[in-house]
Amino acid sequence: MNFLRLLGARTALSARTNQKPGDIPGARRGQGCPRSVLAIGLALLALSLLPVLALDIQLPPETGAFKQDAGAEIANGQCLICHSVEYVSTQPPMARAFWKNSIQKMQQKYAAPIPDSQVEALADYLTKNYGLSTNAPVATQTSSQQVATGHSMDGPQIATKYGCLGCHNTQMKLVGPAYREIAAKYKTDPDALSKIDQQIHKGGSGKWGPIIMPPFPQISAAETKALAEWILGMK
Repeated sequence: MNFLRLLGARTALSARTNQKPGDIPGARRGQGCPRSVLAIGLALLALSLLPVLALDIQLPPETGAFKQDAGAEIANGQCLICHSVEYVSTQPPMARAFWKNSIQKMQQKYAAPIPDSQVEALADYLTKNYGLSTNAPVATQTSSQQVATGHSMDGPQIATKYGCLGCHNTQMKLVGPAYREIAAKYKTDPDALSKIDQQIHKGGSGKWGPIIMPPFPQISAAETKALAEWILGMK
């Protein structure tokens, strides 16, 4: 019995003595590294690939426009900053009070840059074209009736009237390009006025990125000219 114990001890000692420096305890011969080490390595590899596998999600550009009617220029200029045309058109047909309250909520709670002078005209437009028309008297004149001719207004006033400053800034890019960038692009273009006129009246996208600019056909020729000249004078 003592002889067998001594033989077993010598065998174990011989196995430890013959172990190579690179051998990993717990690994079977021919197996390589243990499963735990392999799992950690695979996890680190997966983490390193996350930036490569990240999805680039791009929303489709807005392709709709509001119904053409008095006040559509305000809806195009103000509502499309945050909402799509489809969002407005799929609302239940509600009375004027609903639309006005919604506009004022956007103003007061979400800091929408809608001038107080445009609230009534915008409520009238949305009620007539997407809600329930009522027999209530119109509180103020519509935007198109407030100024019969555009020549009495300068560029900043026209930009404010039609909500242009909700998407454009004079010096820095917002939703659309800065007016200074537009002026620099068309600085030496002899057709600059006609190109800006067409962009204002017909809208479109692609020149400054995928975001669509809604059309503003209600802007008079005199207003368009004054607005374009003001934009092209930016430095």
